[in-house]
Amino acid sequence: MSEQNFIEVAEGFLADSDYAQQLAEVGLDCIDAVFLFEGDRNLAKPNLAEHRTRIQFTLGAAGGVYFLKRYDSPPPFGQIRNWLDHLRRASTAAYDRLPVGQINAAGIKTAKVIAYGEQWDGLFEKRSFVITEKIPNADSLEQRLPEYFYDSCPSENVDRKRRFIEKLADFARRFHETGLRHRDFYLCHLFMSAGEEFYLIDLQRTFKPVLFDKRFRIKDIAQLYYSAPGDIISRADRLRFYRRYTGREKLTRSDRFFIGRLKARAWRMADHDIRHGRDVPFAI
Repeated sequence: MSEQNFIEVAEGFLADSDYAQQLAEVGLDCIDAVFLFEGDRNLAKPNLAEHRTRIQFTLGAAGGVYFLKRYDSPPPFGQIRNWLDHLRRASTAAYDRLPVGQINAAGIKTAKVIAYGEQWDGLFEKRSFVITEKIPNADSLEQRLPEYFYDSCPSENVDRKRRFIEKLADFARRFHETGLRHRDFYLCHLFMSAGEEFYLIDLQRTFKPVLFDKRFRIKDIAQLYYSAPGDIISRADRLRFYRRYTGREKLTRSDRFFIGRLKARAWRMADHDIRHGRDVPFAI
């Protein structure tokens, strides 16, 4: 992948030089325009905080799909918490792109950033944004799993599932070996391309914990465990994943403790979702 060249097209607005003209053609040439932009589709969802918006739009004659994430006047307390977590003061949108270089170096792919920007009001962030390119020919694992396993004959399904489990475990291990923890490590944030390459998206909460590293590693794996549907991913599949992830065939006392905490966390998440009338994927 060639190195990107970002240029400042307006105060606080930086764009990949290969995309600056296309962005200007749809009116995205300054921060004010970014926060007035309506795009093609508003990706609002019920649990999205009021200061956050997500917009889908297209660029160029080929109609490439892009996503704009905006943060308008994030609460000061939330900003301070982000600074403490990341051990640096940065805008909310910046945290979505800062880990990219480190995870790419570890062989972890993610969505391509084509523009970003921020404005400050004294000590605190006024607003910030990041624009990413849709991962070509890819869907989230949340969407892909049923058809991925059941489009072939039964004997092929077994081998295909095992290869998938091994690749997913290798991917999770490589990511965690960077020292980073995602904190939103659900199947909806892991994508797979037509060439069966994995991608990790939504890095905004990703950080490297100074304390309680194991706790956050358990949280990541518990989120993966929780979001894997029980009617597709069996208990044997989950154990196979863990063995591949750790590189150990024989489980140790520490492994059993880890798995116990992982399951306990998954069931706490399940209790919360059940109370709110939502499905519990791993319990299906």
